[in-house]
Amino acid sequence: MTTATITSKGQVTIPAPVRIALGLESGSRIEFVEIETGKFAIIPATNSIKDLKGMLRKPDSPVSINDMSLAIAKQGAKAR
Repeated sequence: MTTATITSKGQVTIPAPVRIALGLESGSRIEFVEIETGKFAIIPATNSIKDLKGMLRKPDSPVSINDMSLAIAKQGAKAR
């Protein structure tokens, strides 16, 4: 069994065999999922671009690149 120690700041170094098995590298994100009371699974938080499908509603009519550029410029001007 692989173990790790929690620092005083609540940080944990994930042991190399676990990082390798999960395909994690520096900068990777992970999720802690409760599988039952008091037990958690560590899951890589890697999502495919396909997972984004359906998150935004489609516009009622097609929008041109020019219209998009104008909308971006307008919002950018408001932010200043």
